[in-house]
Amino acid sequence: MATVNFSVPDAIKSRFNKTFKGRNKSAVLSRLMEEAITQEENRKRRVKAVDAILALRAVARPASASEVRKARRLGRP
Repeated sequence: MATVNFSVPDAIKSRFNKTFKGRNKSAVLSRLMEEAITQEENRKRRVKAVDAILALRAVARPASASEVRKARRLGRP
């Protein structure tokens, strides 16, 4: 297992220690780090997806109102 050293404001450290008193703080921090990693990976996937949609919009022909109506009608059971 690796050791991670970083600085945090004293107020944050105090609140963290008070909030997680009696708990395995290494496990809590590991879980929080994993959540932060997952959130960042999801953010990057969303950015990539939006960029792909915008790239398609730049070259796609807009649908006419009648085409939209027809697609709606055909898509309904």
